[in-house]
Amino acid sequence: MLKTDICDLFGIEYPIIQGGMAHLATAELVSAVCNSGGFGLIAAANYEAEWLRNQIHSTRTLTNGPFGVNLFLPSQFLKQQIDVILEENIPFVVTGAGNPVKYISGFKEAGLRIVPVVANLEMALKVALCGADALIAEGMEAGGHIGNETIFSLVPKIVDSVKIPVIAAGGIVDGRGLAAALALGAKGIQMGTRFIFCDESPAHPALKKIILNSSIKETVIIGNSTGRPIRCLRNQFASEYLALEKAGASRAELENFTRGRLYAGVIEGNLDEGLLMMGGSIGLIKEVKPVKEILADILNQTQNIKHISLICDGGI
Repeated sequence: MLKTDICDLFGIEYPIIQGGMAHLATAELVSAVCNSGGFGLIAAANYEAEWLRNQIHSTRTLTNGPFGVNLFLPSQFLKQQIDVILEENIPFVVTGAGNPVKYISGFKEAGLRIVPVVANLEMALKVALCGADALIAEGMEAGGHIGNETIFSLVPKIVDSVKIPVIAAGGIVDGRGLAAALALGAKGIQMGTRFIFCDESPAHPALKKIILNSSIKETVIIGNSTGRPIRCLRNQFASEYLALEKAGASRAELENFTRGRLYAGVIEGNLDEGLLMMGGSIGLIKEVKPVKEILADILNQTQNIKHISLICDGGI
């Protein structure tokens, strides 16, 4: 058994949080993570409020475990999504892709626990000061929207600077990643990419099969010119996007070029023209399996690594 402060905070068995993956973190996946001892998050993304409400109701029919909602702060429906969260008495909110400071006090007054995703020390200090219950320190190894620091520099820096629990995220897909996160001072991990490749994920079957193709595991960072870089798989879409950036395309032009591409890639299975947000460690994922087996494998591997001192008895 591997218990940390995160387990107590979230009321879960294992210190593993499922990331808020747009279009993928829906009721079936969220409930599977909760029923397996982890913590699931519905990704509100840019969906309308009633969609979120329906997902909350569906999740409650599939699990008795605690779960939360991941809010994409640039969403045009953010205010309505927050209203639904309050009306439905969701206990936890994770925020991403923006500054959540102005929302924290309202969530706290409503009795919610707030866990922002941060990519730098400055934001970590701000959210901690404003009353965040924990934070997710996300390194640039992550899939989707990223910062510019690696998990190995970011996590210990934040751990040393705040008094609330820190959850590590970015390129973690197995027990070695969890063990490394704990060694860096984190109290748990958040994983996104690994949960794309599970039986309960709604990702298109064609997308799930890419882990069997060793030639399609290279990730690339796009969007640096917009100030909101994204790590994704290198494919036709990513190459065309990078060419547009190089040619000096405006932010509006790039946003228009990207519109609808994520759904096309992960749900419709358009692997050439879709945006496929993936973490840098996708090459370590070898098979699609049930969530329960994924979590069991991670915990077993981590617990074995905890005994690494036995290997080093002769000294270093």
